[in-house]
Amino acid sequence: MKRKKSLPTPTLLGRVSQEKYFLILILAVFILSALFYGQPQIAMWIGFFTAAYATVSNDSIQSLGTFIESNKDKKWYWLWLFTGTIFLVTVTISWVMYDGDVTYKRLLDPETGLSNYPHPDNFSFLILMAPLVLLILTRLKMPVSTTFLMLSVFSSSSKGITTMISKSVSGYFIAFIVSALVWYFGYNYIKKKFKSRKVHPMWMVAQWLVSGTLWAVWVMQDGANIAVFLPRKLDGLQFGIFSAAIFIGLGLLFFLRGDKIQEVVSEKVRISDIRAATLVDFTYALILVYKLFISTVPMSTTWIFLGLIGGREIAINLARLKKGKKHKKKALRMIGKDFLFAAIGLTISLILAASVNAAIRNDLMIFLGLK
Repeated sequence: MKRKKSLPTPTLLGRVSQEKYFLILILAVFILSALFYGQPQIAMWIGFFTAAYATVSNDSIQSLGTFIESNKDKKWYWLWLFTGTIFLVTVTISWVMYDGDVTYKRLLDPETGLSNYPHPDNFSFLILMAPLVLLILTRLKMPVSTTFLMLSVFSSSSKGITTMISKSVSGYFIAFIVSALVWYFGYNYIKKKFKSRKVHPMWMVAQWLVSGTLWAVWVMQDGANIAVFLPRKLDGLQFGIFSAAIFIGLGLLFFLRGDKIQEVVSEKVRISDIRAATLVDFTYALILVYKLFISTVPMSTTWIFLGLIGGREIAINLARLKKGKKHKKKALRMIGKDFLFAAIGLTISLILAASVNAAIRNDLMIFLGLK
């Protein structure tokens, strides 16, 4: 039997050529940010458009990743119209109910009613670099927290960051434990029921309903990561641009089938099975709804998703009857890699926030014992 020839490793020049359009985009945003960061009416739109593209692209793995993966046989524009309509309805409700606020009060302090993430009178260059950094990390297939990266640079004090981290870390462990319990104790039953390749049509109906609910709850939680660059209350024109930009961006996302970061979902065990995807999304939606209503403090939905997927991977590999450590080690590597990337994103967020805000820089130095 002839051995298949391995594909040659792309050269540096070859990789640059493959990414030329992306590199042009990065360079264009960098130049525009450098030229206009001192003009707030222009700078906020540069930040918004970059944040919209970067946030939806990165967070697509958690809110839409399983939906994209398990609907590969569907036309991309049907998936787009479904999620796009849900997005428009969700943000419109918030805009009407909260007098121009599209974030469901995620950016307000529940005690004072003031914003922990005030809209700046003047943008610094580093604030505009936050979504650009996120765009680059997304291209590198790193599932980092968009909440930390986007909101940290706007935080008026370290309190805004510590409350986010506290809520996100607790959410990670809740998601990990719940997911591990569901998939470990339900593994044999799920395996038996999901064994057949033939899927009942009602599973597709259930998955679209669950995915739609999950997407709506995600918009309520993470819409603030995009809207943070705009005034806290949007007028009609601003709301129209905000809604249209993200709606069109969703179309691009589905056309590209999630782009490169979708591989974070694709590599997981049997996640393309619509039944498994529905169960993951249902568990995820329940945790987000719980976290949504206990407080208005923003949190990293990425960390919740990584906890959910991590718990599932561990549970499946512990419940398998196969002997050997190969699969267990693979699962641990996946979880470790995802967690490392999330930690890298948090570290970058703190560095950017400390660079922009002197109060945060002072608090961070005291925490580290450097002052």
